[in-house]
Amino acid sequence: MNAVIEELGKIGIVPVIALDDAKDAEPLAKALIEGGLPAAEVTFRTAAAEESIKIMSEKFPELVVGAGTVLTPEQADRAMNAGAKFIVSPGLNPKVVKHCLDKGYPIVPGTSNPSDVEVAIELGLDVVKFFPAEAAGGLNMIKSMAAPYTQMKFMPTGGINAGNLKTYLDFNKIVCCGGSWMVKKDLVAAGDFEGIKNLTREAVDTMLGFEMRHIGMNMANAEEAEELADTLEKMFSFPKKVGNSSIFSGTGFEIMKKQGRGTHGHIAIATNYIERAIYHLQKRGFEFDEDSRVIKEGKLKAIYFKGSFGGFDMHLVQK
Repeated sequence: MNAVIEELGKIGIVPVIALDDAKDAEPLAKALIEGGLPAAEVTFRTAAAEESIKIMSEKFPELVVGAGTVLTPEQADRAMNAGAKFIVSPGLNPKVVKHCLDKGYPIVPGTSNPSDVEVAIELGLDVVKFFPAEAAGGLNMIKSMAAPYTQMKFMPTGGINAGNLKTYLDFNKIVCCGGSWMVKKDLVAAGDFEGIKNLTREAVDTMLGFEMRHIGMNMANAEEAEELADTLEKMFSFPKKVGNSSIFSGTGFEIMKKQGRGTHGHIAIATNYIERAIYHLQKRGFEFDEDSRVIKEGKLKAIYFKGSFGGFDMHLVQK
């Protein structure tokens, strides 16, 4: 998979934008980055697209900006010359795909049926757009197509929103989703970039789904841990589950049988997608202890942040 597409996968959501005036490009890009989505697919549906891509790419080099609704090789060249890092098209035009691949442009062409996917495979692609996603059969259609084409992955766009986003992203053959609900045209027209930033942050929070999983409490020894677990069971009827190094009291407390990580203990925060969460939290300035990674069956299940928070170490866990 191309490195740019891999980064879009970590971001998880690609805002799809149609700008009528290039003056909105800079404040919109700033709102997306501050809201936590450093990506944009600027569609070539408007005359302002090329200039908007140029402004975004020059002002915000950290933004993964691409061009959407690219219908011709000439448009692809214009988009890449303006600074686009990837190309998206609504359908699968072999001429456009070959042109982009020959020039080294990452391209995600649109597909909606198995025949399209087979053409994409023949052209050497391993990621395609699925468009219009909801109208073309939604997640059920993607799952049906993914079954025989085991190496192909999808970027659904069209009808994706906060309500169905997680349903799509939970399927492991989906790289990311394109959507426009956080960049509504009326907000852009009104210059409400603060509103766009807030909707963007809500979209990221919905995707990552952070929630408290449990608090780890450090005890001096196994006897003290057992005593506290018995107390919590008597007090709140939290069932006791004894493990090798700790005792769980219900699901909210992990009582350590000896001094564990953190002065007081640790806090576990669960997330829908741990790899994406790491990416987004690093963008927010937080670091992780790579040596603390817990891998099970080839997948990351937990990782600690660097540092301590109020006397507690903190780690992410995969839901």
